[in-house]
Amino acid sequence: MKNEKKNSLADSFGYAFEGIWTGIRKERNMKIHCLAIICVTLAGTLFHITAVEWCICLLLFALVASLELVNTAVEAVVDLVTEEKKPLAKIAKDTAAGAVLFSAIISVLAGCIIFAPYLLELLGKL
Repeated sequence: MKNEKKNSLADSFGYAFEGIWTGIRKERNMKIHCLAIICVTLAGTLFHITAVEWCICLLLFALVASLELVNTAVEAVVDLVTEEKKPLAKIAKDTAAGAVLFSAIISVLAGCIIFAPYLLELLGKL
């Protein structure tokens, strides 16, 4: 076995941040998720949502963005391994994309539950 040198902690964080920025720069859907994060953050600030509601939003931000990054990684690995159309490659790509979609749909539903009372209150004041 080779005696391989481990990366420093700073290097490991650097690689991780590089992965995040690559995902944001190169993936259209990641840009959409980032826009959604910005919009929800602005709405949460405007409506003064509770600490618990903020925690829910933050967890959902992390879930969707993380799954999008994992989806990107799965797609890259599949593309690296084969350019042919193979059933297992399709399953890998489709299920990774499905995980992102499922988490995004649930996040939208949770957002509706969190923000609907605030919106209804605002509309009642008009």
